[in-house]
Order: sequence, then C-alpha cells, then structure tokens
Amino acid sequence: MSDRDEHIQYEKKEKKSDPSQIATTFIKYFAYVVILIIILWFLVEYILPMFG
Repeated sequence: MSDRDEHIQYEKKEKKSDPSQIATTFIKYFAYVVILIIILWFLVEYILPMFG
C-alpha cells in the first residue's frame, strides 16, 4: 500500500459581473453620497450660521 499525500483543491468561481446588479449597487451608493452632501450643505448653510 503506497502512502501518497494527495491534495485536491476544488475552486468554485462565480461570475459576479451581472450588469443590472452592478448598476443597482452604483445607484444605491450614489444616492447615499448625494444625501450626505445635502445634509452637510444644510448644516453649513443653516445650522452653523446660528452659532456665529
């Protein structure tokens, strides 16, 4: 009986380049950034002058 040390690796690769999923994620994060910019603008224009 032979002692062979066999290592078999199976790689499962999934394609993650679904264009609709990428577009949806881009729109979602773009909306987050726009909302953040609007909140910061509101703070600078209206809230900070109240303390100045």
